[in-house]
Amino acid sequence: MIHARALTRRFKVKGGAEVEAVRGLDLDVEPGTLVAFLGPNGAGKSTSLRMLTSLLRPTSGTAVVAGHDVVSDPAGVRGRIGYVGQKSGAGDNFRVRDELVTQGRCYGVTWAEARRRADEIMDALELTPLAERGPGTLSGGQRRRLDIALGLVHRPDLLFLDEPTTGLDPQSRADVWRHILRLRERHGTTLFLTTHYLEEADTMAERVVIIDHGRIIADGTAAELKTALAGDHITVTLHTEEILPDAENHRSTTTPNHSENPRVRHADPDENAHARQAEHTENAQVRQTEHTEKTQVRRVAQSGRSGYAAGVGKAAEIAARLGTPEDVTVEGATVRVRVPRADLAMPRLLRALEAAGLEVATAETTRPTLDDVFLALTGRSLRESHQDDA
Repeated sequence: MIHARALTRRFKVKGGAEVEAVRGLDLDVEPGTLVAFLGPNGAGKSTSLRMLTSLLRPTSGTAVVAGHDVVSDPAGVRGRIGYVGQKSGAGDNFRVRDELVTQGRCYGVTWAEARRRADEIMDALELTPLAERGPGTLSGGQRRRLDIALGLVHRPDLLFLDEPTTGLDPQSRADVWRHILRLRERHGTTLFLTTHYLEEADTMAERVVIIDHGRIIADGTAAELKTALAGDHITVTLHTEEILPDAENHRSTTTPNHSENPRVRHADPDENAHARQAEHTENAQVRQTEHTEKTQVRRVAQSGRSGYAAGVGKAAEIAARLGTPEDVTVEGATVRVRVPRADLAMPRLLRALEAAGLEVATAETTRPTLDDVFLALTGRSLRESHQDDA
């Protein structure tokens, strides 16, 4: 459906210098697939999309899209593709049904067939109740469904979707995707998608292509990219009571119970003198006992901290054997390690910790997200790149 080789585009900037926005793009897309095309702002993504849709002539290289060359037969390309841009393509002067009929006529469809297709696509996208309304009166989600209908009314072999759900609330996004996937299943349309919602690419796309600095730097399924580039994560939290003695418990076992020796008031003066002397002696003993007790508590606490650090350090050392020291992070009693496959590494880690006398309170595995992969490849998250551009 798409066959591009060494596709390049250069632009002249102030001073006569040239900037190469796309550098030798090689891309093949098979019919019927859903491909997510991702990249940070300034990576060459939009320029590539404009060349593939015949809106921008490449400086060099070739591209055949839907069986037509983008340079020698751009009209043939446009007749076989649909394009849903970031901004709505619908005007405000016609009603919804009229917009769709007019779009069909622009592609050479007869009036009768255009009306039939308009009714069919409105039914599929649940736009029929809105047929007599103007596009300007629609909600964001309804208007995006109309944009998709406009891109599909002529039944293209390939539909380009340029961030189709940007600005929509989660419910509207899910609704738009439900309709897109249903129509794709019905007609077998090839979908080429750009998005900054990586969860969409992760869950919807059969293939993910990442471009940066004008070149494709990753290409594969979302699962393949996550496994190859980021690995899995194992997080274990140690049982702190096993490595940190309880100083307060120690204190309670060493503190004498003075209430068991109540002092007795005597009426005789001599006896009172003896009693005061005895009380003074006892108070001195209590102060000495408290001093000794505090010293013992400090020693226990220091011992606890030492044991705590040693236990966590030992756990981190064991975890590093599964990867590298750079793959290990420690926070409190929690140790996190990145490994190629968590399903294989987790049993080994737990056995090693047990053999070292360290009790694990919790253990879990997590797979990296596509955003983790994107960050590792480009140095920033996709959402950050869009925020920087906003």
